Amino acid sequence: MAEWCGLETDRAAMLALYDLDAGGFSALDGITDFAAALCEAPIALVSIVESTRQRFLARTGIDATETPRDVSFCAHAMLGAEIFVVSDAREDQRFSGNGLVTGPPYIRFYAGAPLVDSDGVPLGALCVIDAAPRSDLTPLQRQGLALLARQVMATLEGRRRDQDIIAQQREDALAIANSDRMFRTLADTMPQMVWSTLPDGYHDYYNARWYEYTGMPVGSTDGEGWNDMFHPDEQQLSWSRWRHSLETGDPYEVEYRLRHHSGEYRWTLGRALPIRDAAGVITRWIGTCTDIHEQKLMMEEREMIAHELSHRIKNIFAVIAGLIGLSARTRPEMRDAADELRDRILSLGRAHDFVRPHSADSTTPDGQGTLRGVLDQIFAPYQGPDGPRVRIAGDNPAVDDRSATPLALLFHELATNAAKYGALSTAEGRVDLHISTENDDIRMDWREAGGPSVSTPESTGFGSQLMSLSVERQLGGRMRREWAAEGLSISLWIPLRSMRRGLAGKG
Repeated sequence: MAEWCGLETDRAAMLALYDLDAGGFSALDGITDFAAALCEAPIALVSIVESTRQRFLARTGIDATETPRDVSFCAHAMLGAEIFVVSDAREDQRFSGNGLVTGPPYIRFYAGAPLVDSDGVPLGALCVIDAAPRSDLTPLQRQGLALLARQVMATLEGRRRDQDIIAQQREDALAIANSDRMFRTLADTMPQMVWSTLPDGYHDYYNARWYEYTGMPVGSTDGEGWNDMFHPDEQQLSWSRWRHSLETGDPYEVEYRLRHHSGEYRWTLGRALPIRDAAGVITRWIGTCTDIHEQKLMMEEREMIAHELSHRIKNIFAVIAGLIGLSARTRPEMRDAADELRDRILSLGRAHDFVRPHSADSTTPDGQGTLRGVLDQIFAPYQGPDGPRVRIAGDNPAVDDRSATPLALLFHELATNAAKYGALSTAEGRVDLHISTENDDIRMDWREAGGPSVSTPESTGFGSQLMSLSVERQLGGRMRREWAAEGLSISLWIPLRSMRRGLAGKG
């Protein structure tokens, strides 16, 4: 009993998938017409057996569209694997008292081919009925009825697939509508302007913030109308960046001035990223516009103040160097020490001017903010007729104003000592400086050659103390010296984090 109830539950669920109440089964009428003719029977039916009735999806030779299930022959036929045949219903104890036998259409002969779906669930039968008894169908009629039953199921299964597709399309459309509604709600709550485009770049959506900000009528900036919102000076740049992103799929980012509803052009940061499908094909672009006008003005003001401070600091270097020179003229015995000190001060000024230019005129585009650029300033006085006497090779790490000052002092001291006592004191002498990245450090190897023979000094002078102060105290590095016969060798290890702000942990 439980098994039977379970089967009926499965059948009811399966029948619901075919949406039988929607009609549209005219294609089955030709099958019942052919079945009746093939089997030489006055009646043929496509009968679907439900919980309390059997309904006729197609019929030939009868006007009724359904009958109660308890008088259904097809309810028996659908449970077998072969064609179910009743030769004479009046002589069959199962059907002799059936109302369809004792009354219209006075069934005597019945033959039904089961209709079973691809999941093995019986749905009903394709049957032929005659008011006269007969022993059986012919082999050809059996074969034909079975083939026609399979055709009925093919038609019904196709309808079911169509229904599944339609249902899935409805679910997908609902999901898209819900997603779109959620996206628009989320976009309208954001403080940024949000927009989207089709894969070819056609703008088809802006959130409420865009229209509030620009004051433009809804829809007026669709397509390419958005470009007119940019300041004329930035239109070409914005278009160029946008076309590059569309062609390559690269993220879009550009700063431009966007016209505010007040008529003012305000600085804005535009960004966009592509959305791709499973195959990697771009299906849409989603972008934002962020008002950065106040931040931009603040940065410009800070830069102006920084330039002014830099200018004053450079003036201080010049004043100090001037004071040292003035003191040396009144105290001749201090001249040598004063000259050394003045050179050190001037080297600091050159390094500072290089990494923090005090005006647009003092900006050096080549090597700006790099160690090689600072060193070129320090070693400029040591150029020979045949090329630089201090040859630099290897990496060129970034530096900032914090590290440039101690590095300038360090290499000024090395170059000055080499010019006085080492390789640069002779015409043939040379210095090789190799720079490399070693783990989390920048390694610098200073090698002198071609100068007079050197030996380990008996005491440490001010210059050596100054180098140690620059490397170890200010930069947190370490230094190793070797006084070889062919010339001084010094190896330095400076932590990357000390070279430039924001480089900690980067190799």
